[in-house]
Amino acid sequence: MNEHQAELVDVLTKRFTDKGKLVEAGWQAMRFLVVAPTAPENQLVEMRMAYFAGAQHVFASLMSLMGDDGGEPTADELRRVDLIHAELKEWENQMRRENGWTEDD
Repeated sequence: MNEHQAELVDVLTKRFTDKGKLVEAGWQAMRFLVVAPTAPENQLVEMRMAYFAGAQHVFASLMSLMGDDGGEPTADELRRVDLIHAELKEWENQMRRENGWTEDD
């Protein structure tokens, strides 16, 4: 991602997030950065569904992992969240390697 793209993604993310649409912001940023402008509508619909399904799965899982007692997170709960973070960081690093992206991208 170049500097201009990063600025556009930041603006887009802020606009959507201010409207309570953080996940939509992520989808729109991903679409802008990696989906061909000529992608057919059915591909976009399916990709958006997959993106939101993944976000919903992670969020619901985090809520379940953190318990519903309203207390402070336990060491086990925090460890599970750290494992999710590590898994997603591993995926991000793989994408960077496969696409030749640097830390600045």
